[in-house]
Order: sequence, then structure tokens, then C-alpha cells
Amino acid sequence: MAQTEGLAEHKVDAVVARMRALDASWPHRDGVAVFNRVYLAVTREVGRGVAAGRFPDATAAVTLDVRFAERYLEAVDAAAADRLPPACWRPLFQLRRHPGVRALQFALAGINAHIGHDLALAVVDTCHGLGCEPADLEDEFDRVGDVLVSLEERIREDLMPGPDLFQVADPLTHLLGSWSLDRARDGAWSAARVLWALRDFPDVAEELRGRLDDAVGLVGRMLLTPLPD
Repeated sequence: MAQTEGLAEHKVDAVVARMRALDASWPHRDGVAVFNRVYLAVTREVGRGVAAGRFPDATAAVTLDVRFAERYLEAVDAAAADRLPPACWRPLFQLRRHPGVRALQFALAGINAHIGHDLALAVVDTCHGLGCEPADLEDEFDRVGDVLVSLEERIREDLMPGPDLFQVADPLTHLLGSWSLDRARDGAWSAARVLWALRDFPDVAEELRGRLDDAVGLVGRMLLTPLPD
């Protein structure tokens, strides 16, 4: 059991190392770098939770966490190789250097892409890898989701404009009010269950994945609407 948990922690450490290397290679203000720092904090927190025994099934938690991270890292690799990343990620990569997009927008657009699209696919990947059903991962899904919610609150506090700038009339106020991590997480869980139910109908499942990708990308593009200073 200890050997299994040690291997699980090593996998999380490898993901953390990759994200740390990316952080060191990108300008601080780069939009993907903003999200990467947020996601690095999430992954470290999950790793600490595994080490502290806060996940009843450490193998399932780490498998889900690593499969989840791989989706983001594959998008990074695609963009670096001048290939199109999934539609959900394209707005962030296309607008990563836009001076009219604020840091909080970059962070939320990345979270939107990763939760709204990648999380559902990571659940399905994990089920295939472990030979289990989505219901078997629900506790791990919820605990990882709780980490994300707590960090989203911290992100809003750290990246939110000061009270003199953050007013009801500020366009950023309206953008922030149009998206919810809780709703995105609930949608990801529903999408994962549907995709798993369609695993014997690959054509239909692939069509659903494409529609999900496009829809999440549309939300991301709206979240990244350039705003006046």
C-alpha cells in the first residue's frame, strides 16, 4: 500500500515539475502563464491531500488528477508545435498576450476550459484506465472539486481589482457574474456520465465531445473579451 501511494505521489510530482518549468519559461503577464500558476497551486494542493491521506482511494485520486493535467499539457504542447489545441483552449492561447485582457479573465478562461471540457474526459479516461464506473470516482471528483472551489475564491481575492475599480458598472463585474465554477463542475460530472454511457457508441460519443469542446470554447472567448482600463 505504501509503495502504491509513493508511486501515486511521484506522478503528481512529475506533473508539478512540468508546470513549474512552464512557469519559468513564460513571461509573468502571459495569459497561459497566469492560468498555469493557478493550476500549479491546485495540483500541489491535491498532492498534499494525497500525502496526508485525505483521499480514501489515493490511486483513483491521483489517476484522475494526472489524466486531468495531461489534457492541459497536451493543449500546451499542441500550441507550442503550431498545432491547433482543442477549441476550448484556443481563445486563451490566441489572446494570451492581449493588453486589454485582465489577469483574472485569463485565470477564469483557463479554469473554464479545463473544468468545462477536460474534466469530463479525464473522468472517462480514468474509468477506462482503472476499469471502474464514474460512480466509483465520485468521492475523488468531489474532493478535487472542493480544492478548486477554495482556490477560485483565493484567485478572485488575489487578482480582483481594488474596490475603487471594481464597481457595478465595471464590465468585468458582468463577466465574472456570467460564469460559475460550481455550475461548470456539475456540468462536467453530467457530461462524464453521459460519455461513459455512450462508450459503446463511439460515433455519438465523439460528436458529443466535439459539441462540448465548441461550447466551452465559446464561453472562454466571451470571458476573454478585451476590456477598457
